[in-house]
Amino acid sequence: MKDKRILYVSSEVVPYLPETEISSMSFEAPKMVNKQGGQIRIFMPRYGNINERRHQLHEVIRLSGINLVINDLDMPLIIKVASIPKERIQVYFIDNEEYFKRKATLTDENGKLFPDNDERAIFFAKGVIETVKKLNWSPDIIHVNGWLASLLPLYLKQFYKDEPLFTESKIVTSIYNQSFDGTLDSNMVNKVTFDNIDKDAIKPLEKPTYNNLMKVAIDHSDALIKGSEELPEEIESHLNACDKPVLDFFPIDEFAEPYTEFYQTKVLS
Repeated sequence: MKDKRILYVSSEVVPYLPETEISSMSFEAPKMVNKQGGQIRIFMPRYGNINERRHQLHEVIRLSGINLVINDLDMPLIIKVASIPKERIQVYFIDNEEYFKRKATLTDENGKLFPDNDERAIFFAKGVIETVKKLNWSPDIIHVNGWLASLLPLYLKQFYKDEPLFTESKIVTSIYNQSFDGTLDSNMVNKVTFDNIDKDAIKPLEKPTYNNLMKVAIDHSDALIKGSEELPEEIESHLNACDKPVLDFFPIDEFAEPYTEFYQTKVLS
């Protein structure tokens, strides 16, 4: 993977959040490519429960200051950055007072999903893309992890389809069994079509369940990875029918070789 540029976009990354299948793989995969001489960037949301002082986050003024329009409202984008100790890997944090100040990630203290998680997902997708544009950094591969990041393939293929920086970029999405119960805001489909995104492309979002979010991500990705050993049956069926390269699940101590080969022979070829 020498000199290949890979953008990792994840809803959670170790060491900033506790270890889960997603947060661990979102650290291990970039670390692997970094060791192979690839160029990597990692993006994640700056949730309010991330300790800024301990992890030495600081705002990057030259990247901040854009307003993103979410459902007809202007939302200021703040970019912070930190380095993973000992790895010389930079992590960019997408921040906004309204969406990410609360001291939690995706649910309140009762385990209830935040009602604006749909808007947070839209903001995160647009925020990542706008920041990469400002960095003028054209990735060979964009690898997406976690459902809060799952709108990124849709926005790249629809809203930003004419953006020359991403013309050659291939999108890989890892699908995990780390889901949520119920649905996101029932008005989500209208908030996405507000961005002139074709309603037919997001039909599943009329009922924004975890499975339907993942279906939209699968439909707009170039290749898929099974991030969990077992996936919901509905998602397995969608993957089997998608006619795209799909890499089977590999545990974290065995993934390096299959991932590298998949990137090189199925995604970049």
